[in-house]
Amino acid sequence: MLNEIDLARADLNLLFLFEVVLETRHVGRAAERLNLSPSAISHGLGRLRRLLNDPLFLKTPKGVVPTARAEQLAAPIRDVLARVRSVISTAEKFDPATSTRRFTIGAPDGASAVFLPPLLTVLRERAPGIDISVRQLLPAQGEASPERAWRAAFADLEARAMDIAIIPTDDAPARFAERVLYEEDFVIAMRVGHSFAGKLTVDRFLAFQHLLVSHTGDAFGFIDRLLAEQGLSRRIALTVPNFMFALAVIAETDLVAALPRTFVAMQGARFGVAAVEAPMRLDRFRIRAIAPKVALQDEGLAWLFDVIGTAGTAARKRTRQGTTKAWRPTTAPPAAPIREQRGRARPLGVAAGTRRVALRD
Repeated sequence: MLNEIDLARADLNLLFLFEVVLETRHVGRAAERLNLSPSAISHGLGRLRRLLNDPLFLKTPKGVVPTARAEQLAAPIRDVLARVRSVISTAEKFDPATSTRRFTIGAPDGASAVFLPPLLTVLRERAPGIDISVRQLLPAQGEASPERAWRAAFADLEARAMDIAIIPTDDAPARFAERVLYEEDFVIAMRVGHSFAGKLTVDRFLAFQHLLVSHTGDAFGFIDRLLAEQGLSRRIALTVPNFMFALAVIAETDLVAALPRTFVAMQGARFGVAAVEAPMRLDRFRIRAIAPKVALQDEGLAWLFDVIGTAGTAARKRTRQGTTKAWRPTTAPPAAPIREQRGRARPLGVAAGTRRVALRD
């Protein structure tokens, strides 16, 4: 490692010179690319050799070849220069029309499948050079508190492992900025033509085989907790790790699944999947975009944060427009909480109280 004295006499331009000489394998061609004289390149290489205590490049009749030490240094120096270029690019005034930055967004797939289509439309029209990476976010297993369920997402945001998280929470710490994208709840999804779509009752709901979205394979979701409170249960015939996989499976089987309403409205039709209201009260929750307040001092990130808010509005509009095609809602009013009586389940009066859920059945 370089000591403090070495760092004091280091010059970032020397690393750039190293990169160009390594690529060209020729002092003259490196000089042409950098608009310098060959003697200036040779002088710079001399400084690098003394700094790194290695010849670095050896002369040949056709130019120069890197030493073993230079080959070892190539990747670390390339990484350092990439990071420097990234820092400088964020310091420049942000122009979405010409920017070539990449942003990382974290979200459960049930949310990313909703906001990505309108977001990509905006980027194609207004910021064609911007790239997006999407990370799958999952709630902590068994956590009742939304803040604790998504604490890993908050930690990754602060560590800048991602730029924006899109998650179902009302409990973001004060140091984070947040924006509601849309409200969500769960419905019961099934293939088009499924017999369950004809008439919705609790008895029929319990009689069918169910698919549960569970990234751990745990066959017990929030609906099962609601049923258990009433002394009831259902059969979970299959668990799958994400919502898009769930759509593909129920489209080809008689399994039914509780899936997010907006997600099914936007994605269900292409799979031949429809949905009905659940036979019990399921609470609504808000999907929010979350970012550290300090990070939003970055003009580019602040711009993307606003654009994602616009994408959330577009998702709400598309859901309303697509409801009649994607849905087969029951004509009966939403049923209230359920309880078992004489071995059979039936709707009862509305019970007071609220319940928060993570974006997972």
